[in-house]
Amino acid sequence: MSELIKNRAYDVLQIESDAILNLKSRINQSFFQAVNLISKIQGKLIITGIGKSGHIARKLASTFSSTGTSAVYLHPAESAHGDLGLISQNDVVIAISYGGESRELMTVLNFIVRKNISLISMTGKPESTLAKASQIFLDISVTKEACPHNLAPTASSTATLALGDALAMCVLQEKGFKSEDFAEIHPGGSLGAKLVRIADIMHKGEALPLVSEGTSVKEIVAIMTHKDVRGTAGVINKKNELIGIITDGDIRRRLEKSADPLSGVAADLMNRNPKTIDQNELAEKALFLMEQMKIQSLFVLNSTSENPKKPVGIVIFHDLFTAKVR
Repeated sequence: MSELIKNRAYDVLQIESDAILNLKSRINQSFFQAVNLISKIQGKLIITGIGKSGHIARKLASTFSSTGTSAVYLHPAESAHGDLGLISQNDVVIAISYGGESRELMTVLNFIVRKNISLISMTGKPESTLAKASQIFLDISVTKEACPHNLAPTASSTATLALGDALAMCVLQEKGFKSEDFAEIHPGGSLGAKLVRIADIMHKGEALPLVSEGTSVKEIVAIMTHKDVRGTAGVINKKNELIGIITDGDIRRRLEKSADPLSGVAADLMNRNPKTIDQNELAEKALFLMEQMKIQSLFVLNSTSENPKKPVGIVIFHDLFTAKVR
């Protein structure tokens, strides 16, 4: 490896990491005001910028949208051709420009100043037109760019993205946005799969392998063989409460130890400490429990029902695998 290339790469990483760390001193009153303003927004968040700042603006709009704040990107060059109609009185605008004098932004600035719409600026120049036009100024200045000529936006773009992400995550926290909310707007992909609820993937109704305490071992074997969910049976009492579980392992051990393995009833071989999970829990939690306890299935209860100990479903490890909860 060329030492020249390695040293250049090291320099870039050092300069950009320093640029991010220097932002810590700028988590100040202006930042708190920005978090508060966006958290209480009545309309939508509009983020605008041109060039490299435009790319950062697009990414931040996507981040805010995916974490509970309705956000869109506005291309400043297109705004003069009708896109200004996107902005309404209850919106908040974040305008990004390191120099704060981008000609393309002026049309947007003139419009929102005239309409008295809330403006947050992200710029490296506190004396710029953009900074002075805004109600809240967020400082994204850097000591130097990672470009050896100190020209190409590099460290400044990284710092802008990092501060924008910090802003989005603080707004997420202020709004009480939870993983369950995340699941609703991320139904696709492995990330969304991990946030699926147990109720969405459990086996229920006729597929439930349930027996009573007095069910014969022979009948239990038949149920465990022919039900959709094989190798497990839940034992319920007269109140339909889950009081035990029988697995194919219990059956095998009985075959090894008993001279007449098919005699007896469920109460003779059931495990009286069945592992359960509530139907409103996330599938990710079921995966964690199964891996920790080294089990293949969990009976599902509904804690809000009239009979919270009654099994309403069963989830097996294969279900989680199929749903890509891994």
